[in-house]
Amino acid sequence: MLPFLALAAVLAQQPVNIIFDTDMGNDIDDALALAMLHTLESRGESKLLAVTLTKDSLKAAQYCEIVNRFYGRPNIPLGLVRNGKTPDEGPMIAVPVDAKDPAGRPLYERRIQKREDVPDATEVLKKTLAAAPDNSVVIVQVGFSTNLARLLDDPSGKALIGRKVKLLSAMAGAFPGKPEYNIKTDIPAAKKVFGEWPTPVVASGFEIGLALEYPATSIERDFTWAPHHPVVDAYRAYKKMPYDRPTWDLTSVLYGVRPNAGYFKLSEPGTIRVLDDGVTEFAPSAAGKHRHLILDPAMKQKVLSTLIELSSGRPVK
Repeated sequence: MLPFLALAAVLAQQPVNIIFDTDMGNDIDDALALAMLHTLESRGESKLLAVTLTKDSLKAAQYCEIVNRFYGRPNIPLGLVRNGKTPDEGPMIAVPVDAKDPAGRPLYERRIQKREDVPDATEVLKKTLAAAPDNSVVIVQVGFSTNLARLLDDPSGKALIGRKVKLLSAMAGAFPGKPEYNIKTDIPAAKKVFGEWPTPVVASGFEIGLALEYPATSIERDFTWAPHHPVVDAYRAYKKMPYDRPTWDLTSVLYGVRPNAGYFKLSEPGTIRVLDDGVTEFAPSAAGKHRHLILDPAMKQKVLSTLIELSSGRPVK
C-alpha cells in the first residue's frame, strides 16, 4: 500500500472526468473548446466521458463525431437534445460535415447518418454518470441549460448529480448582469439549474471570454500540421476570415480541468439567480454554492496563450 502522501500525489494526478454539454454550431468557440478537451486528454489531464448537445441539430451531432474521430476517439458517447431551442444548421457545422475529398468521398469519416443514430441527451447523461465513480465528474456546460434542467427533472437523474458530480463549470451569465445568450435562449431551464443544482457551480461570465479573443493568426499558423482539420474548416466557415473571436466556452473548459492553476480569480461564494429577462444576479453568501470567474489583467496573456496552445494541439493517432 502506498504511504498516504504518495497516494495523495497519485490521486491528484488522476485525469478529470468531463462531460461536455454544448450547443455546438451556434458559435465557433464550442469547436475550439472541444479541441481543447482532446488535447487535455492526450496530456493525461482529463477524460472526455460524453458529449451532449443542446443544439437540436443532426449536423451538430455529426460534427462532434467527426471531431472526436479526427482526434482518435471515435467511441465517445454522444447525446442529442429533443425539441431543443435552436434546430438550425449553419455553415460552421455543415461545411465540415458535408466536405468531400477529390474522389467525392466524405473528407471526415462518420457513422451518424440520421437523428435516430444519436440517443437522447438526458439518457446519455444518466448512463454516463451512473458508470462514473462518486464525486468524480466535472460537467462543462457551454450551451443552454436545457439538458441539465431535464436531468434535474428526472428523479434518478437528480440523485445521480448529487452523487457523481463534483463541479459544474458553466459558460453562463454576465457579471455585472445583463442578458447573455446561453441564459436567455432557455430562461426556464437556466432558472432551474441555478436554482436547484446540488453541487458547486462556477460560472464564466460573458465578460471573461470577451476579454480573451482567439486570434485568426493561430488558425492560419498553429494548425498547419494537418492538411485538413475540422476545427479549422468550421472556423473559416463561421465568418469571413480573418477574424478574432471571444473564447467564452474555452474558459469554462480551462477552469473545469485546471481549477487550481491560478488562471482566474474567483468571486466570493454566493448565489446566482436568473431573472425573467435573462439577467444573472449574483448575491454574496457564505453558504452559497455559486462563484464566478474574475480575470486578472496581469494574467490575460498567459490565459490566452494557454487557450491557443491547447486548442491547436496535435491528436493522438
